[in-house]
Amino acid sequence: MDKRNKKEIYLKGLSCANCAVKIEDGTNGIPGVGEASMNFSTRTLMVEIDEGHHPDEVIKDIKTLVRDIEPDVQVIEKNDILDEEDEEEHGDVHIWALVISAILFIIGLIFDFSQWTSFFIFFISYVLVGFPVLSKAAVNITKGNFFDESFLMGIATIGAFAIGQFPEGAAVMLFYQVGELFEDIAVDHSRKSIKSLMNIRPDEANIYLDGDIKRVPAQNVKIGETIVVKPGERVPLDGIVLEGVSMADTSALTGEPVPVEIKAGDEILAGFINQSSVLKIEVNKEFGESTVSKVLDMVQNAGSKKAKTERFMAQFARYYTPSVVGIAAVLAFILPIFAGNFSNWLYRALIFLVISCPCALVISIPLTVFAGIGAASKKGILIKGGNYLEALDNVSVVVMDKTGTITRGVFEVTEIQPEAGITKEELLYYAAYGEGYSTHPIAESLLKAYGQGIDKEIIKGYKERPGNGIEAIVGEFRVLVGNKRLMDSYGIEVEEVNRPGTIVYIAADEKYVGYILISDIVKDDAKEAICDLKSIGVKDIIMLTGDNDIAARSIAQEIGITQVYAKLLPHQKVERLESIIADKEGEGAVIFVGDGINDAPVLARADIGVAMGGLGSDAAIEAADVVLMTDQISKLVQAMKISRRTKRIMIQNIIFALGVKLIVLVLGAFGVATMWEAVFADVGVTIIAILNAMRVMVRQG
Repeated sequence: MDKRNKKEIYLKGLSCANCAVKIEDGTNGIPGVGEASMNFSTRTLMVEIDEGHHPDEVIKDIKTLVRDIEPDVQVIEKNDILDEEDEEEHGDVHIWALVISAILFIIGLIFDFSQWTSFFIFFISYVLVGFPVLSKAAVNITKGNFFDESFLMGIATIGAFAIGQFPEGAAVMLFYQVGELFEDIAVDHSRKSIKSLMNIRPDEANIYLDGDIKRVPAQNVKIGETIVVKPGERVPLDGIVLEGVSMADTSALTGEPVPVEIKAGDEILAGFINQSSVLKIEVNKEFGESTVSKVLDMVQNAGSKKAKTERFMAQFARYYTPSVVGIAAVLAFILPIFAGNFSNWLYRALIFLVISCPCALVISIPLTVFAGIGAASKKGILIKGGNYLEALDNVSVVVMDKTGTITRGVFEVTEIQPEAGITKEELLYYAAYGEGYSTHPIAESLLKAYGQGIDKEIIKGYKERPGNGIEAIVGEFRVLVGNKRLMDSYGIEVEEVNRPGTIVYIAADEKYVGYILISDIVKDDAKEAICDLKSIGVKDIIMLTGDNDIAARSIAQEIGITQVYAKLLPHQKVERLESIIADKEGEGAVIFVGDGINDAPVLARADIGVAMGGLGSDAAIEAADVVLMTDQISKLVQAMKISRRTKRIMIQNIIFALGVKLIVLVLGAFGVATMWEAVFADVGVTIIAILNAMRVMVRQG
């Protein structure tokens, strides 16, 4: 497998969506580029450079390409696009040019001047707003770019002046530039809205050294150092609370408005807001590895994984413009040969040219996807790409793990059953020491029930048996703690216990010494979430678990799941999921929902892997396509609703944009539509489509 060097490039000043498509296509054709993806919403170009090619050379080629397509755009290598201030797209000079041009245009319409005076007024109005467009078109012509938006507008408006349609020629350029202004304002507003969602990571921290507090860049703080977070401040780095008790606003990461209590010993994440008192925190992750950094990176780069609709429309745009220009050429130069009246057919051709720019589609579709991802992130649902967001619209099967997904993963010892000659205290001793190095929730419950500290020095050996349990050398005894399969593998006879809950069998010195029953608690929203999934059209909901059949079916029955597969090892979960995917082929996406730690192989195999984020599980964020930061299954229902709303708006924009353009194209071909309708079909439709796209952010699912 080829190794690739990933580069993130910011294209400062990029405002042409059609040009963004050309830059992406061109970059993919540069030698050494494995894959390139343009996110117009953040002006970010993600590039994967193949091993053996020097990144500097590839970046140099990209700069040359961008300069050829958009000479005024700056190519900047960046690490944190969303932290950058957006530059102003339109200065005072441009605004004043628009104002003066509009005044002259209105004067020319109101007063009845002679033909030459009228030409002069409209021409000045035209030049004031049209010069930047015409100069850009001239530069692009020298590079062989004849399907550029500036070229098309230039030809259309010059043609209008040539056939004596002075007001319409000036109007097309004036309204085109006004439309561009409003288009940029709308797009910049969406960028800032999305950016504000992610403005959750402080760049500085109060480091505590020898009794003094010093303000330093957060990226300079090292693991193990102590920071102080005052009331009202955001936590800059992940860590463990050393001193203090406070309430924390976690909504930036979880989407939940209710503050949570944070006290000494608790983990706290970067992005949380400390509300009530001073906290001392020991840092346990570097700045770039903090949970919020991973979240920011994921949201920023989500646009690089394009939805199918987005990819289709980008491909469509590549053929649409040349086709319309070709029809315009036929109208202007071929039909007059047979029908006469060259001026009339040329006017119709010019209308085609005005309509030919596919900006409404090229801008609004990726903007809708990005807005959908932003809306989900505001709810504590992190979606890694537009492809996954769109796939959530068509889900046929949801497959779920049990522990930590349907249940809280908070285990309690509810029964201790030692064999004859063994006391309950001895049985708990073997269980606690056997699980002494494990971080599994079951191990934590056993240690809690034991209620004493353990001396890890006497644990001489420790081996995990995936899907079965633990083997450890404790003092002079070999201790086995796990399920019946573990006992069977060592030839230890055990009578299987059929009870709701997790049965932990214990053996010491090759002898069975008893079992401990551990019960998990179903999450509060689990039953309602299963009901909601069924109500929105999910055909099958299936549970896969390594737990015993009795416990699994008891939980499933409680929340309304009818299909259960229990006693599965990790590789058996993958095999079962593959079987489900094969059975449901063509019916829709198959989702797997797990905790992101033990279920990484299954998450990777599913059409969409959904992980319970666990308020900072690195494995969850890395392994899954979608992360639910609050560990609530109900968030999956919200994600699917946001997906459906996003898809509806995309379809609305496609039908509206293509419908209006097609109608005006037909009317223009028959001489019914004028330049005024053509301007609306281009600029007006684009603005309406962008505003419609932003509705995704207004109401999230």
